Amino acid sequence: MWEAVLAADEGRLRAPARVSAELGSGRLVFTTGALEGEWFGYRSYDSFGAEPGEQVVVLHDWETGRVRGVAVGNELGPRRVGAIGGVAVDALAAPTASSLALIGSGTQAFTQLWAIGAVRRLSSVRVFSRDPERRIAFVRRVSEELGLPVIAVGSAREAVEGADVVVLATSSPVPVIDPAWIADGAFVTTLGPKQVGRAEFGPELVDRADLVVTDSVAQTAAYDPPFILAGTPQQERLTSLGAAIAENVTGRTVLFCSVGLAGTEAYLLARLIDSAYGVQ
Repeated sequence: MWEAVLAADEGRLRAPARVSAELGSGRLVFTTGALEGEWFGYRSYDSFGAEPGEQVVVLHDWETGRVRGVAVGNELGPRRVGAIGGVAVDALAAPTASSLALIGSGTQAFTQLWAIGAVRRLSSVRVFSRDPERRIAFVRRVSEELGLPVIAVGSAREAVEGADVVVLATSSPVPVIDPAWIADGAFVTTLGPKQVGRAEFGPELVDRADLVVTDSVAQTAAYDPPFILAGTPQQERLTSLGAAIAENVTGRTVLFCSVGLAGTEAYLLARLIDSAYGVQ
């Protein structure tokens, strides 16, 4: 994903905003991408609400158009989002960051811990979500599968205060933390809703940050309803993750708005196929 983020910044990875087709009671959504001269592809998923449902990622050869690979299931998408979050932490969080606060206990929350734990040695993880039973089950899974020092706490504030890295991974339409809880020099990732009138954080959190980064500026411009910062002076502060890495942009307190860089699912599938068949 580090490679993909830089390829997007250089213009080699074409990564337009996602598109969708209305199909009555639901939509079929596509995120598309192309690596110049190598491949093009897409991921598709629906909004019909079936659980668990399945996503499909399809990879085509650039020259022939033939299908090089297909991934079916719901594993690839969350892993690449987690990996992009890991790239952001690796590039922009303090090298000494070791304590993490996690608000949320779903699939995206797990893959963020999986990836961040690969780029930072975490000394403590504090988890809060609204459902106590789900929170405890999540902590048990993290401890067993990732081997991280993790505990469940009783409030978002208890999780966030003093943490070096804060991850918001909720579906909440309203802010889930108070920006005053964020420590100076902390790194914050937001994965949930971030549109006007529906966002898991407020503009005040942006004011709290010295650097505001996203993996896809194109996607923030395409939101409907608009991205939470659209039309505000704060929008001018938004920097792409690829540009921040390439230009060595830094900030003491960092906010990363994860919105889903298109093409990264196909990029990941291409690398997995190459790895499986011994292509360097």
